[in-house]
Amino acid sequence: MNSATESLAIRRARSSDAENISPCLESAFADFRSFYTPRAFQDTVATPAMLRDRMRHMAVYVAVTRNAEVVGTIALGIQGEEGHLRGMAVCPACQGSGIAQRLLGAVESDLLAAGCMRVTLDTTAPLQRAIRFYKRNGFIHSGRVTDFFGMPLYEYVKQLNCARRRYPSSLLIEG
Repeated sequence: MNSATESLAIRRARSSDAENISPCLESAFADFRSFYTPRAFQDTVATPAMLRDRMRHMAVYVAVTRNAEVVGTIALGIQGEEGHLRGMAVCPACQGSGIAQRLLGAVESDLLAAGCMRVTLDTTAPLQRAIRFYKRNGFIHSGRVTDFFGMPLYEYVKQLNCARRRYPSSLLIEG
């Protein structure tokens, strides 16, 4: 771990964090604004009100510094044995420091604990650095492309490692 991530905490966001998550999303996606339609950008860079609503339906995680500054975020929804990620962002000054890896690790641990077998996410073509990150972490393009407010949205999927899944001790067979 480097000094930028040593003092970070990854935790579930609280409603009061919404005011600090929104600027993180804004700064992370600012350089891509011209590649997005206005509606797509608005949906991507959620307002505090949108984030509080998202928290009612999804688990939102934050990477927080000792000074309580939100420098990264990701949201996770679970339906049955499948999880879906959205809204992953790391502030530009902290990109490349391992925060995205720690956020992804936290949600994947929770997915495994919940018994999920697979996780999906959707992304846009301008986010090539993010796409490379997802591929390095085992995500593959599913071939599914949908419309995201007038721009293509590409689905990526990852099968979760069953060996890492946490089973109740009553299900374990000792040999």
